[in-house]
Amino acid sequence: MVIDFHLDRRSGVSTYVQLVQQVKHALRLGLLKPGDRLPTATEVVAALAINPNTVLKAYRELEREGLVSARPGLGTFVERTLGQASPVDRARLRRQLTGWVRSAYAAGMVREDVEALFTAAIRDAAQEGVA
Repeated sequence: MVIDFHLDRRSGVSTYVQLVQQVKHALRLGLLKPGDRLPTATEVVAALAINPNTVLKAYRELEREGLVSARPGLGTFVERTLGQASPVDRARLRRQLTGWVRSAYAAGMVREDVEALFTAAIRDAAQEGVA
């Protein structure tokens, strides 16, 4: 799978951090796996109209964390994944969570309400020692 980067220029989060977060997110969801090649800096620059040094900075950060490795002349490749859930468990939990989100929308919540409630639930679970 090739990751399709996107930017939220209004988020206040620097561009390189957004790229790093998106790769980590894809690793946690199992969308990127060891051996997958990330888009080249040239490809990302063409898609997002950003400075090549921004992409290289993001890739260096991911490399420093041991998540990817650069292979001269070949590209940047995923070395390891994040997250411990099996693909089957991850898919089941995603389906359940999607159902919950649909129920929240049906109850009249908007995206910001859903995000706030989800964040609160994560915090509650962490305080209970679950996470």
